Amino acid sequence: MIKLKKFMDENFLLYNPTAINLYHDYAKDMPIIDYHCHIDPKEIYENKKFKNITEAWLYGDHYKWRAMRSNGIDEKYITGDGSDYDKFMAWSQTIPMAIGNALYHWTHLELQRFFGIYDVLNEDTAPLIWEKANTLLSGEGFRVRDLITKSNVKAICTTDDPIDTLEYHIKLKEDTSFDVKVLPTFRPDKGIEINGDGFAAWVKSLEQISEININNYDEFLQALQSRVRFFHSVGCRLSDHGLDEVVVYAEASKEEAAAIFVKALKGETITLEEEKKYKTYTLRFTAKLYHELGWTMQLHIAALRSNNTRMLEKIGPNTGFDSINDESIARPLSRLLDSLERESSLPKTILYTLNPKDNYVLGTMLGNFQGDEIPGKIQFGSAWWFNDNKDGMIEQMKALANLGLLSRFVGMLTDSRSFLSYTRHEYFRRIACNLIGEWVENGEVPADMKLLKNIIQGISYNNANEYFGI
Repeated sequence: MIKLKKFMDENFLLYNPTAINLYHDYAKDMPIIDYHCHIDPKEIYENKKFKNITEAWLYGDHYKWRAMRSNGIDEKYITGDGSDYDKFMAWSQTIPMAIGNALYHWTHLELQRFFGIYDVLNEDTAPLIWEKANTLLSGEGFRVRDLITKSNVKAICTTDDPIDTLEYHIKLKEDTSFDVKVLPTFRPDKGIEINGDGFAAWVKSLEQISEININNYDEFLQALQSRVRFFHSVGCRLSDHGLDEVVVYAEASKEEAAAIFVKALKGETITLEEEKKYKTYTLRFTAKLYHELGWTMQLHIAALRSNNTRMLEKIGPNTGFDSINDESIARPLSRLLDSLERESSLPKTILYTLNPKDNYVLGTMLGNFQGDEIPGKIQFGSAWWFNDNKDGMIEQMKALANLGLLSRFVGMLTDSRSFLSYTRHEYFRRIACNLIGEWVENGEVPADMKLLKNIIQGISYNNANEYFGI
């Protein structure tokens, strides 16, 4: 009789003795630097207490929303006015259908690690799980700061618009009772997407927050620079850019970019070529600032957002109607990075792709621009969004190992809006340990535990700690 493995036990995803040792001895207890996420710093400062598990688990989680829609759940019980209990029950009906999806594992890891609940979630177990989780959430030790510290998180980098006041980052910086660093990340997409809705209005907001009158492009760049330096003063050490539909590169003089900027402020039509020129010049301007300040620039590539117009108009963006783009990225990305390298102003850069077809494009692009005595200066970002599942993580790490130095990888991030998502770091570490353990078991890597310890702990935490300098 075949002996089945226990569901998600202590050796979950660890399929050989070396992997088990690597995870439990070296990876499990390493701290976390969550260097890219979308959580609200206000909730950390105020140490929010969740009213129930639905609020902690399902509010804002478009990963779960997509799965629920695929299961035929009425929108009322996803983003609508259904009760929190009914929404939780709708998720409990969906999760048994999600085997093979990372959500199935994440859901049960979160139940296990935060609530000590080892029951499998389904319609039958849901009422009892609802009661047990909510009882814990209503007591002490389950506020936002508790969830962070229990997860051994040392630093969190949120995602922030240049026009944000950073009020709560400043308050957290001054709060000596909480020793986790909560730092902003500079994301100026709304100022670079010159054809985006509300561009002129955003420029007006930038004018107000920077206290610089913006009548021309020079003043616009001056205002952007002032916000970069303000973010730096609050502790920001990373920027983030969503290069969604396509990576663009078009040579342009400052005078050309300035004329295009003025056209946009007047509400005139901006051609595709003009858009490319403006984006290129503006992105290069900000990248040079990042290099000067020692920041890391993140480029998130190949998302196709808001595909469902009806639902966009009904419930807005970032609600689960995005997918993978398949535009060609190699040549414009190379030209962008090279233009900065030629001027010795290429910052540390992390390249993420939502389309796994580009794993080898990015994996080879890294090697073109390494240097400055910075280990892994140009990084292949962790498997992102639709790829942060078991297969996606393995393929990303294999591509990086085949083409570069996996040992210098800065590792995992949550990219999440939930304070229960830190178990994704555990999920990643287990997969990484199993991959490397498999290589050892196959005789492809020596069983040198000193070497393996350094690699595993580097990928888990140490590389990110050294790379970001936060």
